[in-house]
Amino acid sequence: MKVSVVIPVFNEERFIRTCLVSLKNQIEEPDEIIIVDNNSSDRTIAIAKNFAVRIVREKTQGITHARNHGFDTAKYEIIARCDADSILPKDWIQKIKRQFEFYPIDGLVGPINYYDVPVRTALGMRFYITATKKVLGHYPLNGPSMAITKQIWKRVKKYICPDDSKVHEDIDLSIHIHKAGGKIKYDRTLLVQVSGRRAKHNPRSFFLEYPVRFFKMIREHEQTHPF
Repeated sequence: MKVSVVIPVFNEERFIRTCLVSLKNQIEEPDEIIIVDNNSSDRTIAIAKNFAVRIVREKTQGITHARNHGFDTAKYEIIARCDADSILPKDWIQKIKRQFEFYPIDGLVGPINYYDVPVRTALGMRFYITATKKVLGHYPLNGPSMAITKQIWKRVKKYICPDDSKVHEDIDLSIHIHKAGGKIKYDRTLLVQVSGRRAKHNPRSFFLEYPVRFFKMIREHEQTHPF
């Protein structure tokens, strides 16, 4: 079983090196790493070129478009995804492979921990996955640490919502996978460190706009989306 890792990037020169070093230092290395350049104007791509990665370009701005391009480009049967500011534990790839080898699943998600925000916010994120499951009725995917099968991606990709202003792309994907009969597993040991920069730089958006968009998305999916 082989794993493609997809990382969408837009002006991530502060973080991308640390993320790629954490992938380079895996116990079991990924079989390919795809950097999806979503019109970066800083040194992100210059830094990425120092690593064994494949760089593709997505001209349409938006993380959903960048992610979709990366998933379509991925060669292998498991597509893992992280963010440019994810710091991945050494056994991240190894655990992803084992989970898909041993369980009949279509998706896998792990918890995240913010390493650069106040303790209470970081601890709150430990419960994000389980709390979101109670609302959705199934586990959500989470951009900084997730994986799906190439097979389920091919089945649901035509139903994916492309407008980032209306959906959270990772939760949107998990909803479509669930509606297609897919199973997402939660591995609490698949803990990834990630920056809390969005919560720090725009707390109004993170703590107010984010949940409003979340519940609006769920309501619209229940009413209109076959998958």
